[in-house]
Amino acid sequence: MKNSFVELHARERAIVLLDKGSNRELIDPYDNMISPHLMPQGIVPESDDGIIIEKGTLEGKKLVIISIEGNFQGGGIGEVSGAKIVAALEHVLEDNKNGIEEYPIIILDTGGVRLQEANYGLLSISEIQNQIVALKKYVPVIGLVPGRVGSFGGMSITNAIMSYIIGTNRARIGLNGPEVIEQEAGVREFDSSDKDLIWNTLGTTQRQATGLIDEVIDDDIDSFKKAILSAINEKKDSHKTERTDFYLSLLDSLDPSEKLNISSYQKIFDNVKEQEHHLPQAVASDKKHTKSRGRQWFEQLTGIKNADSDVSTVLHAKKDGFEYIAIVPDENNPFPRVRHGEVGLLEGYTVASVVNDLINSEKNTPKEEKTPIIMVVDVPSQAYGYNEELIGIHMALAASANAYAKARQAGHKLIAFVPGDAVSGGFLAHGLQSNRLIALDDLDITVQAMSKASAARITQRTIAELEEATKHVPAMAYDIENYQKLGALYTLIKGVKGYDSDEASISKVRAAIDAALADDDDETLKFRYTNKIAKESGRKATNQIRKMMDEQWDK
Repeated sequence: MKNSFVELHARERAIVLLDKGSNRELIDPYDNMISPHLMPQGIVPESDDGIIIEKGTLEGKKLVIISIEGNFQGGGIGEVSGAKIVAALEHVLEDNKNGIEEYPIIILDTGGVRLQEANYGLLSISEIQNQIVALKKYVPVIGLVPGRVGSFGGMSITNAIMSYIIGTNRARIGLNGPEVIEQEAGVREFDSSDKDLIWNTLGTTQRQATGLIDEVIDDDIDSFKKAILSAINEKKDSHKTERTDFYLSLLDSLDPSEKLNISSYQKIFDNVKEQEHHLPQAVASDKKHTKSRGRQWFEQLTGIKNADSDVSTVLHAKKDGFEYIAIVPDENNPFPRVRHGEVGLLEGYTVASVVNDLINSEKNTPKEEKTPIIMVVDVPSQAYGYNEELIGIHMALAASANAYAKARQAGHKLIAFVPGDAVSGGFLAHGLQSNRLIALDDLDITVQAMSKASAARITQRTIAELEEATKHVPAMAYDIENYQKLGALYTLIKGVKGYDSDEASISKVRAAIDAALADDDDETLKFRYTNKIAKESGRKATNQIRKMMDEQWDK
């Protein structure tokens, strides 16, 4: 196609959207800011790390275009690529705060987290999401999903948080790729060889019919320019992540044990009778509940024995001036893909509802009096299931991440306490929007972007090869002590394990939470790259990128 936008590479896509001669690339290939984490794994890096940042104009309007190259590592986000995006968005935000109207356009051609830098990818994506939430108060954040790779993984959660999404019928959007679902849940759940099933479920035609993409246009450069200008001029924002009552009402009408098809789901979607949802606080009970580290620590910190909730997998309670929130397993859950504590559709939207209720109830409360939120994190992953992908689990997780970011930016202090696993989209939805992360020094805790089996399949390695690579790249490791080397943790609590229940252990955790709250003096996520470990080693490349962006932005 002569004027195809899809067929262009990332740099070409960015340049053709701008007025001729107006473009200027920031941190370009001549700066040679390559990822320091790929060569130790025998992977050839790229001098731009797969991210193109172009400043310029479109019909005189100031644009900053962030374009992801899907041909490099599947468009995956690592430390350098993520830092380029975050630093650019920070400057766009600052310019808008200073009265310089500037519009961010993000071109998505990405599988999400770059698994070869897994935990850097998760951190970066949460930081990108934070900037988008802040920017939406000033200008629409516009996402383009032209096609080729599409928009998957943590970046599908990111696109759901954006104001307005434009794509072509050559694109797909989903949290979990079909191969990952097949690996985790079996071929009967999602057959990754069935191309018609994949496109009919994840393609933009279906996504537009159920509100998961805003506009589908022709694969034509001029069509993209026209759609971008229309979104800017009309300040388009579909507020998708705010539709918690709609989706919770939709989930009320489902039989979770029945596998949906496209026509049956479309009928349900079109006939939702929306009702308000407000989850009451958890209460003590005599019921027997599925055991987990997250449940145990929620009960120990709140004093609520056998905590019971109207939504069995989401516990929340306001105790001693704190709002505690935990996602917990339920072996009898009618949603079969979340029985082990995974974050699914109901969990994502319910957590968002709880957090939004708190924000709204304290919107006129002085900042210093706003209730802190303590997130008890024990999430083995997001849910892997066909129904979840069809309905759009990426949107549910985006609703939760968006609500947490809004709460922090409104002045609520957010502390994530990790006594259990913190994996993948579950961690992005419940944990990674916190100002401070604290964790138990327990080698039974897993922190990562994907299970070993799925990561090996996607990166075309054996599990043994994957484990060998983790010895050289801490960001790929699955244990909490390697995670600490990245500089993301505020505290690693020594001498306490996930299932400890003695008073001394509980007191240690309470003291760590109090210390983190006392130290927390901002509404951003900057602690993760400004603390000593981060500056000296853990986020060294991130800080180099930030410095270079500062130097080049206004040249």
